[in-house]
This record gives sequence, structure tokens and C-alpha cells, in this order.
Amino acid sequence: MQVTGKLILKITLILVGCLTALVLALAAYVLVDFSPKQQSDFSNPNIVNDITKLNPIRVEKVVTPESIQDIQQAIKSTNGKVSIGGGRYSQGGQIALEDHLHLDMRDFNQVISFDPTAKEITVQSGIRWRDIQEVIDPEGLSIKIMQSYSNFTVGGSLSVNVHGRYIGEGPIIRSVKSIKVVLADGAVVDASPHENAAVFYGVIGGYGGLGVIAHATLELVPNVKVGRETDYMKIEQYGSFFQQNVRNNPSIVFHNADIYPPDYTHVNSVSWLKTEKPLTVQEKLIPRDKDYWWQPKVAKFVADSNIGKWMRQHIFEPIKNASDTVQWRNYEASYDVRELEPKSRKNQTYVLREYFVPVDRFDSFSAKMSAIFKSHEVNVLNVSIRHALPDTGSLLAWAREEVFAFVVYYRQGTSEQDKEGVKVWSRKMIDAVISEGGTYYLPYQLHATTEQFHQAYPRVKEFFALKQKLDPNNRFSNKLWETHI
Repeated sequence: MQVTGKLILKITLILVGCLTALVLALAAYVLVDFSPKQQSDFSNPNIVNDITKLNPIRVEKVVTPESIQDIQQAIKSTNGKVSIGGGRYSQGGQIALEDHLHLDMRDFNQVISFDPTAKEITVQSGIRWRDIQEVIDPEGLSIKIMQSYSNFTVGGSLSVNVHGRYIGEGPIIRSVKSIKVVLADGAVVDASPHENAAVFYGVIGGYGGLGVIAHATLELVPNVKVGRETDYMKIEQYGSFFQQNVRNNPSIVFHNADIYPPDYTHVNSVSWLKTEKPLTVQEKLIPRDKDYWWQPKVAKFVADSNIGKWMRQHIFEPIKNASDTVQWRNYEASYDVRELEPKSRKNQTYVLREYFVPVDRFDSFSAKMSAIFKSHEVNVLNVSIRHALPDTGSLLAWAREEVFAFVVYYRQGTSEQDKEGVKVWSRKMIDAVISEGGTYYLPYQLHATTEQFHQAYPRVKEFFALKQKLDPNNRFSNKLWETHI
């Protein structure tokens, strides 16, 4: 027993030493910044780019409307094509087109009306979710459906029909009461599921192809305290775990599960449940001036090596999740993308992909996904699993039935060779998800073939027929529509 005890002690000391060395290495990595400084962007203001910096597009003119009349005047000022952009978080040219008019909607950002009793708010489409949160939070209300990050504009979110981590919800269209749209001839149309429904279901998720979303009336819900619960498991256990513990649990507000690369064998389930426990985080919203100096460095550390990925899975996140955390729903919904932003995107950039599969295809698709990523040595940082109920009728619905979403966050090089490599595995991933009866998300790099696009979105012919009716001269366009129309 004495020998065994000494052996155990020796092994323990070795493990502690290794762990200490790894932590010290990370500390040095974080404190010493090896990445080049981001160069100031003195480019032509008529060059429109997105967050990835992979898609610079020189437009003829940029107009920043502040009223519906400004939008109408801009459209009537030219006979050419018009593109529309908001926060610029779409990542494949969905917001612009060369040598044409670009509407930058970010100054079109006012609250039109707010009724706390009816739990609804009407806003101009260029407003960001964070700005809405600051209006509704004092009234104890929260946005019903939005992305995980609050920097996005409402119009952009509706145009791509976003979703979040909300259980019992799905695409944002499920929380939109009505919209006001400016068409290609300058006419203004009110649309809802009950009025001009074709316009409503075409424009939401329509990627700026039918008109300009001017106003949106959105449902709100009570702000509540939420507490975090986590469960670590093998990936093959997750499907049944979700059905038994998450799907029909009315207490869960947010839920996602992270698949850990590079092995893709384990997931960490994270749920935020309604609670009456005392708050551990007192702020109602994440402070706007919060410092994010270390998070991008940790992301780079994870992306740079499998050691970093191992430490994230086995050290960083277990430590983070060990403590009980109770905070407001609005706090959890007010993340800022600055926590992800690297110092430079010159040689490498961080990009998203997303795939949707029917819930009963989770295991088969995740196996295909893992095989593709491994064979192509894709530098995946994380795959976040979300859940969505079916879409209520948008023509370009990505959730035609109940689905799991696989949100892939990865790093790639910016050279032409790197871009070509991404195109190869991206098309294989699209084939894989289509083979499982699913689809891919459209706000990202345009690597899909037109045949794949039509397979994944079978109602696109109806969309184009509606476009011919509303925009017969094909004035509203961007890289997405120029690729596939």
C-alpha cells in the first residue's frame, strides 16, 4: 500500500506539473501578443465589406437613410440595382453588388412605438438589438427571439430569418407581428401573416431580394432570472438526452450544446433555466464598455493547436461551468461580438457555417460532418448545436420541420488557395446535409452550386415568381442573387 500510495502521489505531481506548465504557457500566450496589429482601414468609403474581410465590394454610391422618404428617394434616384446592408455580419456578399447603389441602414435606427402592456415594439430596421434591450429592460421585458449577439440590426436579422438558443421557438419569423416594406417602385406596403401575406413570407428570409424592410413590429416577453446547468456526455447520448431533458422542459429559456473538435466525440450541454435563486450577476445587461482584451487571445490559442482545443474542453470550460451562475435573461442575450474579434484578419479570419437537419438525423449527420472536417483538416473551434421548431411559412425556410442546427465556427486562411480549399469541403458538407433531408444557411460564403441551392430550398421558384411580380426589373440584388437567379 505504501508503494501504491507513493506511485499515486508521483503520478499526481506529474499531472499537476503538466497542468501548471500548460496554464503558464497559456498565460504567456495571452499576455504576449504575437499577432500583428490590425491596420487602420483607410479604404474608399464606397468599398463595402463584411466582418470576415473576405468580400470587399466596390459600390457606386452609399446612401444612409434616416426616414422612409429617404429610402424612397434613394430608390427613385437611380434605375440601377440596389443592395441593402445593416450590421454587415453576413459573410458572402449578401449585402452588396459592384458599381450599384448601396443602402447602409445603420442610421435608420429609431423606436417608432413601444407598448409594454401589449408586449410589443415597433422599430426602424436599422436599429440594433442592444438598443432595443436598453428601451425594454426597464419595463421588465425581453426580446422573444434574436441571435446570441446583440450587435445585429433588426432588418438584417429578419432578412436572413435568424434564430437563437431559445427552446420552444425557432426562426425569428415566429415572433414578428408585421413589417413595413419599401418596394422597387417606391411604394410602401404593410405586410403580416394576415395582410399581404405573400410579401411577409417572401421578405422575411428573402435576403434583400424583394424590397427594403423599413419597420418591424416584434413580440416581447417577460425578462426573468435564469440559472445555468451543464451536462457533459458522449455525442451519441445527446439526442436522447435532449428529448428527455430539454425539449419539453418549460423552465428552459436558452439551450445549446457544444461539440468539441478535433475529435467530435463529446458535447457539453448548456441550459439556462428560469429560477428564483439569488443573482450572482447583478448587471441587467452586459456593460457596453466591457473590456474583451483576453477572449480573442484565448480563441487564437484554441485555434492555433490541438493542445489549446484540449485545454478548452478539459480545463477552461469545466472550471467556468463549475460555479453556479444566475443572471437576467437580458444579460444572457446582450453578448457583444467584440469578444470574438481578433486583432487582425489579414492572413487568417474567423468564419461561420451552419447546417440544419431533421431531429432524427442528428447522429447520422454529425458522423458525416466529423468525417469531412477530419479529412480536410478544417480548423474548427466549435460546433454549437441549437434546436428550432418549424418555420411558419417563409418561402426560403431553413426549418421546414423541427430541426437541429449545427453552427460551425472555424478559422481559415485568406489566400486564394485557402479559399479554394474551403470551397471543396463546403460543397461536401452541403451534399451531406441534403442527403439527410436538411439544408444549409444562406448568410455565409457562396460556395454552394446553384443545383445545391435549389435542392436545399425547394420553394425558391415561388420566391423568384414573387420577385418577378414585385421587382420585375430585378433591381434589388446582391452577390447571393447574382449567383443563383
